[in-house]
Amino acid sequence: MAESITQRELRNESGEIMRRLDQGETFIVTRNGVPVGELTPLRRYRFVPSAAAVAIFKKAPAIDSARFRADLDAWADQAITPHA
Repeated sequence: MAESITQRELRNESGEIMRRLDQGETFIVTRNGVPVGELTPLRRYRFVPSAAAVAIFKKAPAIDSARFRADLDAWADQAITPHA
């Protein structure tokens, strides 16, 4: 659940609020008791080592390239007009 903070708290305690954002907390900012915005942490991309990715995809089913190409050709073409 997001913590509610006032505009003044945001201004005066910005360093602490930024640290808490970095730890994943979310805040609702209020002005005169009325919510005016939400501060949420950005989603960070995680690095996945190549060995881990290879191990995950080893369990994936094999792809028949001819069938895959046929499926693509059935749905996509090089025409410049949009499909309905």
